[in-house]
Amino acid sequence: MLKEASFDNALRFASDLIRIPGLPGHEGDVAERVRQEYEALGLRDVRIDEVGNVIGVAPGRGEAPPALLNCHLDVVAEGDHDEWEVPPFSGEVRDGYLHGRGAMDIKGPLALQTYAAASMMGEAPGDVIVAHTVFEERGGLGMKRLLESGSVEPGVVVIGEATHGDVCIGHRGRAEMEVAIAGSAGHASVPDRARNALDLLGDVLAGIRDLASDQESDPVLGRSSLVATMIDVLPESRNVIPDSAVVTIDWRILPGDDDASLIARVEEAIARRVPMAPDGLSYVVRMAVERQRTYTGIVAERNLLTPGFLMDPDHPMVVAAAQAVGRRHDDGPATIRPWQFATDGGWSCGVFGIPTVGFAPGEERYAHTNRERLDVEEARWGFARYPHLIASVQQALA
Repeated sequence: MLKEASFDNALRFASDLIRIPGLPGHEGDVAERVRQEYEALGLRDVRIDEVGNVIGVAPGRGEAPPALLNCHLDVVAEGDHDEWEVPPFSGEVRDGYLHGRGAMDIKGPLALQTYAAASMMGEAPGDVIVAHTVFEERGGLGMKRLLESGSVEPGVVVIGEATHGDVCIGHRGRAEMEVAIAGSAGHASVPDRARNALDLLGDVLAGIRDLASDQESDPVLGRSSLVATMIDVLPESRNVIPDSAVVTIDWRILPGDDDASLIARVEEAIARRVPMAPDGLSYVVRMAVERQRTYTGIVAERNLLTPGFLMDPDHPMVVAAAQAVGRRHDDGPATIRPWQFATDGGWSCGVFGIPTVGFAPGEERYAHTNRERLDVEEARWGFARYPHLIASVQQALA
């Protein structure tokens, strides 16, 4: 007997998922629990692909373009458990909120999307694909591989990142970059025998600040921004002059930026502060690269750039989505706006060109905090709006 596709069951499923930790690369237990729920709800063609994405299909009644509902399986680290009001892996409902790591980013919305798709079996204008992906928190390897594979061919993508009931149509991208300063190490007691990599650090940071003060802006997405977030020094001994200092830059970029343009702009900004590096010292600007290993064993060296994207607010699919969702407390279409943070929509729309919108309950201000929570009544309302949203965007593209 199939499980009923009700809100209460979806909420229980979300609680179950919160109780299962799942950092990027360690989503296996979460993925298996999601696969089990797909089966229990009667989704078709249920599978886990080579990188660990969990995919299922709710067949529609017609030939409208398939809609892909997407959340991610991974979460960020929870930090010190003592700093949480409610234990981070409790999945507890208290005072009208679902609490815990992933409550709104993104296991709560994942459960709602999954159940919304199941509730539309045989009723949606076209097939509804549910694909929850890996490594979103570290650059979106899961979504990139899913769409590259051609195993799904959606006509529209609905991202389940928190929108507080609005319809989101884009966001800035995120680039992680490094400025690697090189010198020569030596004993701190004889500094003249070494070339201290830290001697260039002040000018490098000044160049980054100069560039941060001269950023472009988009009328919808706002201003791009960058900031130095970390300095790694080697060797780490306090009585050794370091020969390596690596400055990490977090750059929230506008659509259209690429590796070459970003590197060139950082190089130019630092060169204005350091026209010529002193003898024995040098620096190089590069994109940050991370060796990622999925829980299924796939290994990839990845540039940590998440693309940005922006849909036209007047696109028929966007207008249909806003009208279908409506407003929770008054009449009229939903507010159309961008997210502040990056999502896998940067891949689906920014790279692969698939019309993409976002809709989910939850407030962005709780993302990645130790107060993460999801308003249960807002989630109930969002769950009820999902079938209208899915049908409307499919019909708008039919």
